[in-house]
Amino acid sequence: MRKDSGGSRDEVIPIVNRNNIVSERNSDNASGDTDICSSFTSILLTGISILLMVCTFPISMFFCIKVIQEYERAVIFRLGRIKKGGAVGPGLFFIIPCIDQCNIVDLRTVSFDVPPQEILTKDSVTVSVDAVVYYNIRAPMAAVCNVADYSKSTKLLSATTLRNILGTKTLSELLADRENIAKDLKAMIDTATDPWGIDIERVEVKDVRLPQNLQRAMAAEAEATREARAKVIGAEGEQKASKALKEASDIISSSPAALQLRYLQTLATISSEKNSTIVFPIPIELFSHFTKKKEE
Repeated sequence: MRKDSGGSRDEVIPIVNRNNIVSERNSDNASGDTDICSSFTSILLTGISILLMVCTFPISMFFCIKVIQEYERAVIFRLGRIKKGGAVGPGLFFIIPCIDQCNIVDLRTVSFDVPPQEILTKDSVTVSVDAVVYYNIRAPMAAVCNVADYSKSTKLLSATTLRNILGTKTLSELLADRENIAKDLKAMIDTATDPWGIDIERVEVKDVRLPQNLQRAMAAEAEATREARAKVIGAEGEQKASKALKEASDIISSSPAALQLRYLQTLATISSEKNSTIVFPIPIELFSHFTKKKEE
């Protein structure tokens, strides 16, 4: 960089490194030579493969013609590069056996069980949880090119995500809020598998297994809670019944005719039971009459 001291402004003149220019030209020439060599090799190998196919016709037709179903797609690599046009199918298509590699991808929904995971919940309880994941392949090219084994990777990712999500939940939330937990699992797994061309359709928490001692403790707690609730309900019933009896007794005692009618109803009830012995209750008023006479 050079400055001009005679003018009012400094003039900046960039100095170009000739070594960089030479290296860039050499790299361009090298890449061009590589492309030319690769194209020549591809043409040569393609020609040799076609010649072998013609020489072995019609036996070679069994290896050249492929048929895939409606729910399948084929990703073809020709000499290590993806064939133009992307994934092919369904139906009949033609490959060159010596230079083409065909990977068939199933587009149907696939389900798998996540193995039981030993998880420590937020409130320090160890539980064993397993789940079911449903997924399908949305982009066959991404499923083949972006991940080595999309099925195995999805299973491992699901198991890891299940441990991470459930580790932030308490035991009560895990038992009572399975629907929201399944939604969170689906969202996290779907976000991670999106670059692989995999769409997660559904995630379900299948089973939550608790330790035996914890199951006994929870059963005892639930039983104690039910007994306490039953006692409270029985006490409330007794209280209401006693209030009703008190009101009824007040009404009957205020009317001698009602008391006599209740006495007759009691006798009719006793006689209808076909008992050999009938006990007649004696009204208290008779005893009070006798006591008055004795006092006189």
